[in-house]
Amino acid sequence: MRSVTDQHARQTNSSQPHAATIFVSLELSRSTWLVTSLAPGGEKMSKHTVAGGDSRALLELLARLKTKAEQKSKRPAKIVSIQEAGFEGFWVHRLLTQQDIESHIVDPASVAVCRRRRRTKTDAIDGETLLRSLMAWKRGEPRVCSMIVPASIEEEDERRISRERETLIQERIRLTNRIKGLLRAQGITDFNPRRRNRREQLAMLRTGDGRPLPSHLKAEILRACERIENPTAPNHRGRSGAR
Repeated sequence: MRSVTDQHARQTNSSQPHAATIFVSLELSRSTWLVTSLAPGGEKMSKHTVAGGDSRALLELLARLKTKAEQKSKRPAKIVSIQEAGFEGFWVHRLLTQQDIESHIVDPASVAVCRRRRRTKTDAIDGETLLRSLMAWKRGEPRVCSMIVPASIEEEDERRISRERETLIQERIRLTNRIKGLLRAQGITDFNPRRRNRREQLAMLRTGDGRPLPSHLKAEILRACERIENPTAPNHRGRSGAR
């Protein structure tokens, strides 16, 4: 992701100069999408909710806001939206731009937020703060926040390879630590699950008090070893019962 340059900000701010502007902020959570809007010439922000992930309901809401603004102002209206970069990725942004909605994604760390207000709610930035930041940015104050240029679909897909590798490495570390923890509880501290002869070593292990490994524990460790050896195999956690 790249930050929007001042030149890009000026170009965006100059688009559709004669259209009435509806400013909209989107707070996207898994269960609910909160839409905060400010109509052209208005002073009071309005709040609306749609079910999380319901893109059709979102577009219908934005269409109603646009129609209402055009009827009131007697001129064409455009929607300018803002949302935080987050778990939803860029698909909502792409959906909006497909509908000729000017969409911006902000780096949440760049938005100044009252610490007391953030603590009383959540770590998320509330819609009104996002909306005020967007309006200031559109007025020509690009340093009020940092907008992000979303990666293209092709760029995102290319990144999947390295991200998958990182995930697999983290999974291997988790499994290795899990095995060591299980064995440590039996008084065994010298077993390395990442050695090639791990299965042979496992068969010879004895607990700290001289017993063979219990059968279910040994089977659980073997399943974890299988995951280390073949990290792309389906995760059968329910079968392993590892907790």
